[in-house]
Amino acid sequence: MEKPLPSVRPFDARRLLVQAARAATRPAYFLYERELAARVKAGRLPRHLGLILDGNRRFARSLGVDENLGHEFGVDKAHEVLGWCLELGIKNVTIWVLSADNLNRDSHEVEHLMKLFGREARNLAVDPRIHNNRVRVRAIGQHDSFPDHLLDALRDLENATEHYDGMLLNIAVGYGGREEIVDAVRAVLLDADARGVSARDLAATLGPDDISQRMYTAGTPDPDFIIRTSGEVRLGGFLLWQGAYSEYYFCDALWPEFRRIDFLRALRNYEDRHRRFGK
Repeated sequence: MEKPLPSVRPFDARRLLVQAARAATRPAYFLYERELAARVKAGRLPRHLGLILDGNRRFARSLGVDENLGHEFGVDKAHEVLGWCLELGIKNVTIWVLSADNLNRDSHEVEHLMKLFGREARNLAVDPRIHNNRVRVRAIGQHDSFPDHLLDALRDLENATEHYDGMLLNIAVGYGGREEIVDAVRAVLLDADARGVSARDLAATLGPDDISQRMYTAGTPDPDFIIRTSGEVRLGGFLLWQGAYSEYYFCDALWPEFRRIDFLRALRNYEDRHRRFGK
């Protein structure tokens, strides 16, 4: 029988070298980073921040290690960035960790991801930062194909935090923007059918709010700002409906290399923008 993933993240010599390299550059940036952080905290922060976590496998290849280890690095970075968001007081965060299309990857990689997400959901459910900061966690996406152990872990995490009123953390896993819109339209149609409303009558009254109220993120402000790492300049299907008026920022760093100073620079860039919402 295959051994389950360990309860702690792997640690090897290459990882130590990466962390040492980061630490070595920190003194050169310390004063600038501190000044930047003060400016960002005093400025206009997004009410809802979206994060597209891209570049884990390329990061692993750059180190000459197994690509699955890149996902472990990516998980570590997600925990770190969560801390940055809590420090700044950002109220709503959506992180995209697995797309619906990613489920079509090699079966060994998908199996590894299922185990990894199950382990991390269990870790988050007992993470003191989650409870001390009253973070409510929701898993959004299509989960019909997920193994029972992952479904149970995600459900337990949601149940453990459902009463919290601090940050709302949406974890988009098995998520696709087109699939979300289809699910929302399907819900509108089924609701109309249950009420005996004809397709013609529904078409006469249907508006954007009818769709918005049935999105996975219903009740959450639309994302003000969306960051994608790895240098890819595309959405890939992330929050297609909700992101109609979002501001976007594309960072060249691969996700595991994404530094706090990169994060702060992105937020400073957001503060400098004038949002017109099509007006």
